[in-house]
Amino acid sequence: MTVEELFEVFDESGKPCGTAPRSVVHAQGLWHRAANVFLFCADGRLLIQQRQRTKDVCPGLWDLSVAEHLRPGETYLAGALRGLREELGVAAADAVPIGSVSKSRLEIAASGIRDYEFQQSFRVEFDGAVRPDAGEVMNIRTVTLAALRTEFGSRPQRYTPWFRARATELGIVSG
Repeated sequence: MTVEELFEVFDESGKPCGTAPRSVVHAQGLWHRAANVFLFCADGRLLIQQRQRTKDVCPGLWDLSVAEHLRPGETYLAGALRGLREELGVAAADAVPIGSVSKSRLEIAASGIRDYEFQQSFRVEFDGAVRPDAGEVMNIRTVTLAALRTEFGSRPQRYTPWFRARATELGIVSG
């Protein structure tokens, strides 16, 4: 029997309110925290991942390099670094925060998902080997920001809503 992941939950102003299982958090729209990582290669290309089809939120869609829910008591930076290790097999020492903590609300009525997050994004530059976890990641690729901007415009349904929103808000991919 698998133990369900616990998330630390917050009120809308960011005050901690305890913990709840992932399924409850996403069903009830409880605020929780996540770290997003944009992993860039030295040539300026962005590594993106395709989410496994077994994911409960946005299965099979292309996503930013890492989107990691935080564990109770974990900092945004620690969550970002853990996500890099767990999802991509990358040990990165230098994750630089970009932007400030933002609020994101994603509601997918068809699957009963109400994903309300406080998100902090990070930029990482890395040119080593990437070893994706097949349980989390279906595929990876690198893309120029110009190509990504074109894809966001022509095929937005291929990408997670939070990836498109954060990449645009932070100026990684402009309008």
